[in-house]
Amino acid sequence: MSRAAAKANDFLSKMNLAQPEPEGSPARAKPVAETPRPARAGGSRAGLKHIGAYLDRESVEKVALLRARLDLDNSQLIELAIARLYADESAKRKFGDA
Repeated sequence: MSRAAAKANDFLSKMNLAQPEPEGSPARAKPVAETPRPARAGGSRAGLKHIGAYLDRESVEKVALLRARLDLDNSQLIELAIARLYADESAKRKFGDA
């Protein structure tokens, strides 16, 4: 298993996503494991705004792969995605495509 795949699998395992129940089996709640969150080294959330999303399993897997391949955390990945989308939209407006 490659390093990126191992990181992606580790990320997904910590997401505690509910697996779909096989057909015919009764639905039951799955326990969610509580894991302590590590303190941010020297970081502060003061003055920052949280933006979140509820994503389907396929999108979560894409996030995990991108995190592993780009070696970014969720905040860095979202910030990069927003910057690229904003630049694309700005370019479209400049050329009259939007």
